[in-house]
Amino acid sequence: MDKFVEKRNELLAQKVIKGLASRNMTGYYAKDKEEALKLALSLIPEGSSVSMGGGMSVHEIGLVDALKQGNYRFIDRDEAEDKRAAALAVYDADFFLASANAMTDDGVIVNIDGNANRVSAIAFGPKKVLFIVGINKIASDIDAAMKRARNVAAPTNVQRFPIQTPCKSTGACVNCKSPDTICCQFLITRFSRHDDRIHVILVNEDLGF
Repeated sequence: MDKFVEKRNELLAQKVIKGLASRNMTGYYAKDKEEALKLALSLIPEGSSVSMGGGMSVHEIGLVDALKQGNYRFIDRDEAEDKRAAALAVYDADFFLASANAMTDDGVIVNIDGNANRVSAIAFGPKKVLFIVGINKIASDIDAAMKRARNVAAPTNVQRFPIQTPCKSTGACVNCKSPDTICCQFLITRFSRHDDRIHVILVNEDLGF
């Protein structure tokens, strides 16, 4: 990465971290995926129960594999026989892993969900929430963050699933009410009332959608 781009990204991340602090959330900056992985593991004590919703960025830094191979109790709803029981166990986990569909440069986190398991766990339940967020997710304000979530993240994410929505074929949000829509719930996290609950690792790489 060009050193000038890297410097700009670091300065942007520091602005976001300052904004997060003003919202009772804790931010960190990682120069690359490897540093992000080491930082994430340093924040999760061995023996912790850990869960997650859909989060490509969490996979991309290697965190899921590291947790499965390490001394952690990883709750994997995809591999569970009783998926509902696994989904409900998430709410009592020590850590919930997530990414963001977008973030503002003053620390507001925006997420869209289809089944609400991800956004509901971010809002309430798990003792701590750890976000892994690529620098590509940062937007200038709420409006820009919402546009990114709806017109970049959602139309890209929907390509992974065997469902049919207008954005899957057009590449842009049309504010649909399709039976398959993945844009059912919108969560804007602008403040945490609970000390030390929400942590955000900003990574100087393009991650996720």
